[in-house]
Amino acid sequence: MKIPFLTKKPTVSVIRLQGVIGAGQRGGPALSDAALAPVIERAFRRKKPLAVALAINSPGGSPVQSSLIAARIRRLSEETRVPVYAFVEDMAASGGYWLACAADEIWADESSVLGSIGVISSGFGFADLISRYGIERRVHTAGQSKSMLDPFRPEKPEDIARLNELLLPIHGAFKDYVRARRCNRLDASTDLFTGDVWTGKQAVALGIADGLGHLVPRIQTLYGKDVRLIPYGQRVSPLRRLGLSADDFIEAAERRAIGSQFGLGG
Repeated sequence: MKIPFLTKKPTVSVIRLQGVIGAGQRGGPALSDAALAPVIERAFRRKKPLAVALAINSPGGSPVQSSLIAARIRRLSEETRVPVYAFVEDMAASGGYWLACAADEIWADESSVLGSIGVISSGFGFADLISRYGIERRVHTAGQSKSMLDPFRPEKPEDIARLNELLLPIHGAFKDYVRARRCNRLDASTDLFTGDVWTGKQAVALGIADGLGHLVPRIQTLYGKDVRLIPYGQRVSPLRRLGLSADDFIEAAERRAIGSQFGLGG
């Protein structure tokens, strides 16, 4: 005989991965491996979950932090034998898609934006501006590459060539991870590694995602209506809860800047 208040309902852990991925130098919560390590650990090991769901809404960021977080998720999934499902909200682009590939299945909304499997380096050049005002840039280095791509000096072809030598291996690592995780689900007739993005429906057709669906109904379909969803996330300071943290304004600016690449800045 089952006693209702003693019968444990099945549980699924939900980890929210929202925002720009980076090391969080300003000290606030950020999508970094160090900040998320205890969160991910609890999600896999507490209450013996049947699965872990990743609620992803990220335009990307640091490739190293993306790799570290994804590797931690995969390692714990294999150690605990707990499957992982990713659910894309507005976007899983660039590093955000790297995180999504840590899941065994990727689900998205029809209007979600996925992909951007590429690497970018961007900045500004001020050489003409300071020259116009009679300002001279003086730089002295020990090491000929120490001042590579100085924004206050004219761009050099050799600097651009060196930058490409750095970007290409990072892009290669990203492509290798996507291929390893998505395997034969990817559309072999389409070049998916140009940095382009796709909507949810397009992503499913190309094998970038597995289906259209939202977190709660999909998890209930898999594990029943009685399943308990247990959220796990980083602790938020009282100031951030009240919207009074300067970090929030800076992070919002970063999200708009990166999201504007996909027409999603606002």
